[in-house]
Amino acid sequence: MSDANGAGGPDGVNPEKDLSAENLPGQRGQGGEEVRVQRGMFGANNGGDTSGYGGLVRSVRLPGPAARPYGGWFDEVADELEGALEEQDLLPENAIEKTVVDRGELTFHIEREHLVRVARTLRDDPALRFELCTGVSGVHYPNDKGRELHAVYHLRSITHNRLIRLEVSAPDSDPHIPSLFSVYPTNDWHERETYDFFGIVFDGHPALTRIMMPDDWQGHPQRKDYPLGGIPVEYKGAQIPAPDQRRSYS
Repeated sequence: MSDANGAGGPDGVNPEKDLSAENLPGQRGQGGEEVRVQRGMFGANNGGDTSGYGGLVRSVRLPGPAARPYGGWFDEVADELEGALEEQDLLPENAIEKTVVDRGELTFHIEREHLVRVARTLRDDPALRFELCTGVSGVHYPNDKGRELHAVYHLRSITHNRLIRLEVSAPDSDPHIPSLFSVYPTNDWHERETYDFFGIVFDGHPALTRIMMPDDWQGHPQRKDYPLGGIPVEYKGAQIPAPDQRRSYS
């Protein structure tokens, strides 16, 4: 229950007003990169929002780069990876765009032209030994200009019992990312699914075809700007329009 000053917790912190409150996930505060400002609860902007949240303004942010020390074994992995890349005459800052530690997880943001080399280094270096890639996930940030499409790889070291992520971005205008099939062959179907749903083209994949949608399907259904589509439904004599043809409050 709030006190007279509107504080939301026993320590007097109102998490709705203080973005650096200790009880917020990740404790990101105002840091990171803003990719969108959401107004209202459901996107209605001309008085049609009946939820009571019409005045809500929320900043959507991606976590920013972390500063050393990262903590725990994160520093060891980062040091070993940077050292191994230097041994290959590749400057780490040219390959690693940023290193993010958020919610107790480690993510390396990799420049796409160096993705295959970084992945092979993570797999083969004895001090790293990330032998398993459990798949790739696509993400679409329409307002993240110049890098709207993201591919996120989840790597696990069975030898050292560690889990990290690699994240790569590409613009809508050039949605190409190198395939990791040659390094992690189990990514075959994962990359096909990400291509199918997000339109990311994995260069070097042996058979990059749709895996869920029909071959002649137009568009990529999990992009945020993909139309809802649908068909009209009849119920007790009334016809309900398809979702993308119904009345809009905006």
